[in-house]
Amino acid sequence: MGFQDALYQLGLPYASAEAVEFADLAMEQLSYLAIRASATLAGERGAYDTYDGSLWQQGILPIDSISLLEKARREGDFSVNTEARLDWTPIRELIAEHGMRNSNVMAIAPTATISNIVGVSQSIEPAYQNLFVKSNLSGEFTVVNPSLVRDLKAEGLWDNVMVNDLKYFDGSVQQIDRIPSELKARYATAFEIDARWLVEAAARRQKWLDQAQSLNLYMAEPSGKKLDALYQLAWERGLKTTYYLRSLGATGAEKTASAATPAPEMAPQPQVCSIDDPDCEACQ
Repeated sequence: MGFQDALYQLGLPYASAEAVEFADLAMEQLSYLAIRASATLAGERGAYDTYDGSLWQQGILPIDSISLLEKARREGDFSVNTEARLDWTPIRELIAEHGMRNSNVMAIAPTATISNIVGVSQSIEPAYQNLFVKSNLSGEFTVVNPSLVRDLKAEGLWDNVMVNDLKYFDGSVQQIDRIPSELKARYATAFEIDARWLVEAAARRQKWLDQAQSLNLYMAEPSGKKLDALYQLAWERGLKTTYYLRSLGATGAEKTASAATPAPEMAPQPQVCSIDDPDCEACQ
């Protein structure tokens, strides 16, 4: 969980080569430690029952299995980055000595619900929205992405006008002129990002996973041509699977009323949560 939050902390847009490199680096480290932990447990409690004859027993780690896939493809149908940064020799030696306690070690799940409970971005997803309404016993509160609030404050741009602009544009920063282009790129939401970046980052993770990953793809206006190109890319990059394909609804809420149509009586506006306010009931 929390991949998007990590990118915010690093100041990286999801749609960037740097974010793809970070996905690779982070997953290699997780893979290294997870496989080492399972092999260590095997030394303490024994390998799993069907270890003999497995890929683990044959010395084939996830990064090695790429070559098996490549052999099954025609030339030009496979293009995967196989770079590694860590020294995997100690891990291979540990497995050879003790085996593996777990037949399956890693998979990336959707985590939508539990990430909300923990308070981080879900799974490996880009942010779906920068603004949403949270309801509790104290009422309704408009909650803004805390990282966005932090960066807007640093730029001296966090004020009531900005809050209203964000509410008007449903949390999107792309049409707010006074927001710097760097922040617009960093806080682009799921439907504002070219889905190919999600595939590229996922391909870098997949080479370290023995199972697969829940990869939602977002396309505001899907078409047969776009979908064909996107899934072809996923296939060429060696992804085992994708998850949901999400698209935007055909209609949206009308935000203005014409002169001929009286505006309805407005309900009380939700309070705005500034995220870092210790007295904020929504945060509590």
